[in-house]
Amino acid sequence: MPKRFVVVASEFPDLPRFPAGFELAEALTVAAQQLHDTVTPHSTMRTAVRLAVHLLPGADHAGISVIERSQHRHTVAWTDEVVRSAETGPTGREQVPYWEQLWSAPVVRLEDSEADDGGAPLAELGLRSALSLRLRTDRRRLTVLTAYAHKPRAFDEAATRVGRLFTAHVSLALDSATVREQLTEAMRTRDLIGQATGILMERMDMDAAEAFESLIKASQRENVKLRDLARRIVGTSQTP
Repeated sequence: MPKRFVVVASEFPDLPRFPAGFELAEALTVAAQQLHDTVTPHSTMRTAVRLAVHLLPGADHAGISVIERSQHRHTVAWTDEVVRSAETGPTGREQVPYWEQLWSAPVVRLEDSEADDGGAPLAELGLRSALSLRLRTDRRRLTVLTAYAHKPRAFDEAATRVGRLFTAHVSLALDSATVREQLTEAMRTRDLIGQATGILMERMDMDAAEAFESLIKASQRENVKLRDLARRIVGTSQTP
């Protein structure tokens, strides 16, 4: 079960709410610092939704969701409960229609939540506009940051440009946090991974670098954590 966070959209004293021009550059710099100060992907996303409300003109709420190709999705960070309601839907599994477009486009703007492309449920929650921006995508899953507004047509081209600049910073910070988390996890389990590497060296007649690379590729191919794969290899070796 993925971790979930409720985040209060508190004030950032050094961050202009609706930046423009040089103020935008300064605001994005401050935002980038806030994002890169986070230490885990989850804390990065928590910070991102808070910042999104302050940086994106017209935004009242924000959330980040992960969407699977299987249509399953879960919201991992949000500023307010209304975001969870907007992104979960009646069953918790139905796809938000305009999110489908993010598999092929980086941005989707819903100018009036009473439109025919899936905005009516938002209107029932008092939300009239949505701006969805792609953070990550691969063949299996999509990570989306969505800003919501109570006003119709709240997000114009300027808001979209700010959103794309901001999500570029979020994506970089998220990648960095993910790498740091993976490295930390690798250090914690280095003995286990070392044992698995040694077993592969013996079984496959390869050197240490080749064995470790083989372990990494197998982890990615099977979509299994390196630690779990190493534990499986060591456990198999120890079985009489």
